[in-house]
Amino acid sequence: MTLQQEIVGNAMQMAVVNLYPGQTVYCEAGKFLFKTTNVTMETRLSGPSGNGSGGQQGQGGGGMGGLLRQAMGTAMQVGQRALAGESLAFQYFTSQGGEGTVGFAGVLPGEMRALELDGTRAWFAEKDAFVAAESTVEFGIAFAGARTGMSGGEGFILEKFTGHGTVIIAGAGNFIDLNPADFGGRIEVDTGCVVAFEEGIQYGVQRIGGLNRQGLMNAVFGGEGLSLATLEGNGRVILQSLTIESLANALKKAQGGDKQGPTGGLFSTHAG
Repeated sequence: MTLQQEIVGNAMQMAVVNLYPGQTVYCEAGKFLFKTTNVTMETRLSGPSGNGSGGQQGQGGGGMGGLLRQAMGTAMQVGQRALAGESLAFQYFTSQGGEGTVGFAGVLPGEMRALELDGTRAWFAEKDAFVAAESTVEFGIAFAGARTGMSGGEGFILEKFTGHGTVIIAGAGNFIDLNPADFGGRIEVDTGCVVAFEEGIQYGVQRIGGLNRQGLMNAVFGGEGLSLATLEGNGRVILQSLTIESLANALKKAQGGDKQGPTGGLFSTHAG
């Protein structure tokens, strides 16, 4: 059953979700805005079951052995999310005794997007992009590979969504949808501009230019550092117009705390 939702607003959008009786939606902790009184809220460490049961804990089967396997599975999920810097818990919302309404939002000024999964292709998203999903969508952590992550500084750890149903993501600034196949099969973007992409798209990181005069000029004065993200293949890619680093640097500059000077490249003051 497709999630009934509407994304409203401009500079800071929100998603208003209408739930059927008994239908469940879950979100990352901190993304909830409001709900009607007939919608129950429960916080759990475990992820959704993905079988439409509203994210309920499995029956466990096998008595104590089943409970132990269930506990170990939950611990592994929590450990993965902790490693990725994600929220350790999810909040589940279920409508009782009639239709209900729940509101969610991201944490940065920007757009939101509802993605529909049909079970044939997974979606991957940058860390913190996930906002909410119905209980038939499974949330996981994917690793882009140590070489890619170490080279790019971003994108080593990705969020992965599988199953059937609707998942809502958020990013900074405005979104643009592209397909690398429409541009010769490959596009190169700032590593902080990637929001999400379909399974089948190959994600990587490449060095900007060589170790020559122009390569050093790009790295030092170009504002991009040493690397660009590469996206290859045939599938949907969502990019954002505002990077978290540029927003952080703009806020620091407005507060008089930016020491990056005129270069904007390798010598930029990074957030954190």
